Amino acid sequence: MVITSVKLNDVALEQFATHRAIHTVPAEDPRALGAACAGDIRAAFDAYARLFAAHGIGAEQVRAWGAAALAATHEWAPSLAAEIRGVAEGSGLAEWQLGALNGRTEILAAGAVTGEGECSTSVVLADGSPRTVQTWDWHDTLRAAMTVVSWPGVCTFTEAGVVGKIGVNSAGLGVHFNVLRHASDHADIGVPVHVVARRILDEASTVEEATDLARSARLSVSSVITVVTADRARCLELSPAGVGVIDPADGVLWHANHFLDAALAPGERTTEDVSTTFARGSWLRAHTAELGAADLSARARALCAHTEDGAAVCAHPDMSLPPHERWESLATISLDVVAGRLHVHPGGPCSVTPESWQTFTVRPAAPAR
Repeated sequence: MVITSVKLNDVALEQFATHRAIHTVPAEDPRALGAACAGDIRAAFDAYARLFAAHGIGAEQVRAWGAAALAATHEWAPSLAAEIRGVAEGSGLAEWQLGALNGRTEILAAGAVTGEGECSTSVVLADGSPRTVQTWDWHDTLRAAMTVVSWPGVCTFTEAGVVGKIGVNSAGLGVHFNVLRHASDHADIGVPVHVVARRILDEASTVEEATDLARSARLSVSSVITVVTADRARCLELSPAGVGVIDPADGVLWHANHFLDAALAPGERTTEDVSTTFARGSWLRAHTAELGAADLSARARALCAHTEDGAAVCAHPDMSLPPHERWESLATISLDVVAGRLHVHPGGPCSVTPESWQTFTVRPAAPAR
């Protein structure tokens, strides 16, 4: 495996780490990927260990849940479990530690952690070239874990050691990603939602294929994966109670961090007193025209809403709070599924400029052997 590691723009080195360009698929030599990313993966695990501890989740419990996440991955996606184990070996971490990184959403939910929520996503279907954009909101202490990894067939924005998150594949399909919380979420760790997103990127070329894959996974927590192709889009609301489907209305899809599916919404666990998700959803609905702009930066600027505007779509951390209670829009991301491009701005929408975007193009998948 040949891995090219490229530092991204000088002004963003503290915000955005590296782009790893892999010349074969990770499963063919995951140990090399783990070795190349060892420092970043160890730092990411240490940061998550601190986050878990701050929420009262002890080290032994993290170990057990990390092992369970890897076991659930092995049952549903054996090749991805083998990849995670190989990356662990190459990085010098234990397998359960990589399981915990990939299952971090499951571990936080199992520990009954609540919070502001994260991420606002918009898709506007237009003339065979969907206009997509989202914020990726998370704790500012996890900023350094952000990375882009690409190999033949897939390009994904993710966190060090995590198999995938937001991205695009060479079949012309892309995914956005938001967290959800549902009454059916539980501590019997299931397939990590990040593994579901990655397998969709690996295997799906249509919205229906992505839907079938999502429905085949045994889940223990909730998230929404927004799937986009040149002419279709769909929000897949994942939960242990089932997978809800939200199709576009008049060519428009949006999602924040609450359920929209009529059957799943009664189990909503996110409340208005702890999250801005409902206000952000209203903002997205009200700014469809701007969010459908052909110009990427103009589209991102439509997400420039702060608390004083009535919707904290662009989040900034309150530094008076402890680290595990702070939230920030760490990245602004758009997909061009027609051209196979992933556009990433390191930071929130309010700091976007035409020059601040980093663009990554997915390479064609290697021919089947």
